Amino acid sequence: MAAKQVIVVGGGNAALCAALSAGEHGANVTVIEKAAVEERGGNTFFTGGGFRFPYNGIEDIQDLIPDLSDAELNRIDVGNYSAKHMSDDLLRVSEGAADPDMVNRLVSDAFDTVKWMRDYGLVRWVLMYGRQAYEVDGILKFWGGMITEAVGAGEGLSDALYAAVERQGIDVKFGTKMTSLLTDSRGAVNGIRIKDASGISELSSDAVVLAAGGFQANVEMRTRYLGPGWEFAKIRGSRHNTGEVIRSALEIGAQPFGHWSSAHAVAWDLNAPPTGNRRIGDLYQKHSYPLGIVVNTNGDRFVDEGADMRNYTYAKYGREILKQPYGVAFQIFDQQTAARLRDEYRIREVTKAEASTLEELADSLGIQPKNFVDTVNKYNEACQSGSYDPAVLDGLATAGITPPKSNWALPLSEPPFIGFAVTCGITFTFGGLRANAATGQVLDTEDLPITGLYAAGELLGGLFYHNYAGGTGLMAGSVFGRIAGRSAAK
Repeated sequence: MAAKQVIVVGGGNAALCAALSAGEHGANVTVIEKAAVEERGGNTFFTGGGFRFPYNGIEDIQDLIPDLSDAELNRIDVGNYSAKHMSDDLLRVSEGAADPDMVNRLVSDAFDTVKWMRDYGLVRWVLMYGRQAYEVDGILKFWGGMITEAVGAGEGLSDALYAAVERQGIDVKFGTKMTSLLTDSRGAVNGIRIKDASGISELSSDAVVLAAGGFQANVEMRTRYLGPGWEFAKIRGSRHNTGEVIRSALEIGAQPFGHWSSAHAVAWDLNAPPTGNRRIGDLYQKHSYPLGIVVNTNGDRFVDEGADMRNYTYAKYGREILKQPYGVAFQIFDQQTAARLRDEYRIREVTKAEASTLEELADSLGIQPKNFVDTVNKYNEACQSGSYDPAVLDGLATAGITPPKSNWALPLSEPPFIGFAVTCGITFTFGGLRANAATGQVLDTEDLPITGLYAAGELLGGLFYHNYAGGTGLMAGSVFGRIAGRSAAK
């Protein structure tokens, strides 16, 4: 039997996992990537490279990372993260809306997939010391269900996947945009129409895997589906995720699925460029807000900074920032927690101010000073005595103020005070296509499979609603990319 011809559309983690999986199962694979080679990697390039998967204590982590030294093992506490815990987290943050079949498939396949990526020579894993661990009593305690990352973060992950693609002899056509899907008289997908430097042409195939990301870089689609004001959000990653691949699938009858009016949106440096900067990567993000307070230009708090571990709130708080006057907010810290701030707060390209008094800090940042000082004083008075532990939900909460701070509520009392100006940075959109969770095959509006069409990655809807658990996107991209590639090759 002749090998199947499989086209994969996209150039990030999900697309390349699909391509490698299809090649592993005997297909001849061609990858179509809209970006030029110097912009390769899609949104993956701009991530921290973190993956969320269930594990049973240090034994599973040692299986995944066998080169952990005895010195490291004696100084770390990774805890455990059961499959039930992960499932519960995904359903909890999605307010129960996540598709159960997708959740179950993701959780059941996650650990096997990260081992596949290691054993297949795709990725080398390390613990996320700088982002997901706090030192408590001399022990580095990992928290939040996401504790490993690819070596080199998103750039390293992307480079490793492309190296594997090259080793396997998979052809990658950069600077090539898919403009539409081709179908036969029965409605089966049998290729794509493309546009590149030489013009418009057609490529035939036995199957097509769509893995070209969401529509967050398309201002028109963003404001149409997410709502007014979203045109002012900055794009964290690739400028090429503009949604035409999703629209092409809808045009042939694919079923829209997922939370089309929501997105992954975070606190992002106020003066970051409109789209992702490949030199800075994800370091414009500002994720240490649970260690301080967040105020708007009026000096008012507007979120519970300690509602949950950062991993379970950061992707929805960008939306809250966008609602504030001018779409701007300020993260405020004192010297009790300044040393614990993530590395992204120490880059040269950061919008910050430092002052010995709150009034001076407000003046430097452009916050209404009188109300700001009043807000901080009321917050300080609301802080209670108790044991502070940033590695757990410590219950150290405020009393008598709205919004509360439910954990890690330390008074801002030790100058100099530091403030960081942030806005909303959108990572990816949650709406996309419906596919069979077990096969990756795209379904039509009558829930019937579309022959020859598969999907993975950020354009696959149904997993994320309202919110997001850190590290789930890359993990889902690898799991469903691997599934889609395998199915397309059969």
